[in-house]
Amino acid sequence: MIDFTAARSDETADELWCCEHPPVFTLGQAGRAEHLLSDLGIPLVKSDRGGQITYHGPGQVVIYVLLDLSRRRLKVRELVGAIEQAVIDLLAAHGVLAERHAGAPGVYVGAAKVAALGLRVRRSHSYHGLSLNVDMDLSPFTAINPCGYPGLAVTQTRDLGISLTPSQAATALADHLAVQLECR
Repeated sequence: MIDFTAARSDETADELWCCEHPPVFTLGQAGRAEHLLSDLGIPLVKSDRGGQITYHGPGQVVIYVLLDLSRRRLKVRELVGAIEQAVIDLLAAHGVLAERHAGAPGVYVGAAKVAALGLRVRRSHSYHGLSLNVDMDLSPFTAINPCGYPGLAVTQTRDLGISLTPSQAATALADHLAVQLECR
């Protein structure tokens, strides 16, 4: 992702990369190690994305958003809004009301976070992206202050009554994200 972004030219197509990660805690550029509350034996990796600490693991969809923001005439805040709206639209398509919380990027159902964002922009090219909790073991989140917020509850689509596999959720979310990006 970093190499792809560094090698981009004006002709390089924008891409969305969908994946799942093995269990890992990631600490963003501004991340503080004290947000890791206990050692579960899960690796902690420093990342050059924005944000604090989060957990990635099997059953969570990660989409890396590799865009030329200048070509799309898109500002970072608009990109964040498009990403959040794509998740909100995906959940709405399954009858779940989700929302943004002011000052806390991501998507929430009630007080529980279902999707996290962490981006980096270099020379007007974005990378990193979002994670959507689909059907995973949420217990590692108890070992951190998710996104730097003590006691922040997390949820997943399975617990919200959405019966998508991670692969199905990745495809559907990428489709919603493409719609959001094309209308901006």
